[in-house]
Amino acid sequence: MSKERARRRAERERAAAALAAARAAEVERKERRDARMRAVTSRLPQRRRRPAGILAERRRRQNGALLAVLLAVNVLVWILSGDWALRLAALVVSALAAPVLHTLLFRRS
Repeated sequence: MSKERARRRAERERAAAALAAARAAEVERKERRDARMRAVTSRLPQRRRRPAGILAERRRRQNGALLAVLLAVNVLVWILSGDWALRLAALVVSALAAPVLHTLLFRRS
């Protein structure tokens, strides 16, 4: 009876040792991977977080709306006109008029 218990205990210990070795190998792989990632990302510039406030969200929405309108106008000019001078003029005018339109449309007074 005691030989049977000793044999089962030895099997449990072998299984536990194998499991511990697998865990140690996994931890070592993760540490090597993290070290590689730190080595690569240390050379990259740090990411800036964009502002998350209510005013920043409103400004992003306003800029997106203005960009969508100007893009739609330029696409319409591009489709409806075959003249390259007119296409280029529409692009330049929209680029120059964007700050003015933003001021006129989204003034905070």
